[in-house]
Parts: sequence; C-alpha cells; structure tokens
Amino acid sequence: MELAGLEAEIKKLIVETLMLEDVTPEEIGSLDPLFGDGLGLDSIDALELALALEGRYGVSVQEDAEQNERIFASVRALATFVEEQRPR
Repeated sequence: MELAGLEAEIKKLIVETLMLEDVTPEEIGSLDPLFGDGLGLDSIDALELALALEGRYGVSVQEDAEQNERIFASVRALATFVEEQRPR
C-alpha cells in the first residue's frame, strides 16, 4: 500500500479510536504533531492508538519511550512504522 493511502487510513483510525468529535480525518495533517500543540493527544490516547494499530495492522509498539516518541510524532511517522513492521 502506498504511504499516502496508509496515512489516510491511520487518520481515520485516530478519529474513530479516540472518538475525536471536533476533528475529521481530513483536518489532520500528515506531518502535524500528534501530541502537545498539534492534535493534543496524551499518553492514554497513545496507548489506545497502539492497541488499535496492533489490532488493525498486526504491529506491536514496545515500551521504549524514546522510540515511541518518534513513532507517534506524526501520522507520517506512524504510517512509516506500520509499513516497516507490518507482517507481509
């Protein structure tokens, strides 16, 4: 799957999983930060999202804070991680 298509899927997954009522998938920029001043997610959101990614794509996020900070930096970073880790 091309990265842009995967990014669109992940944006939809974020909105659905985290029940974001005021945000549509189209409003989430691929390079926008997911935490802090970006989408404003927190550590609980990250855990829910990690479980959703595991369920949908079969990828597992490890308990490595530094690595997870990179993985969850943006939708593009998540899509890249999923693409690299997804079972073929």
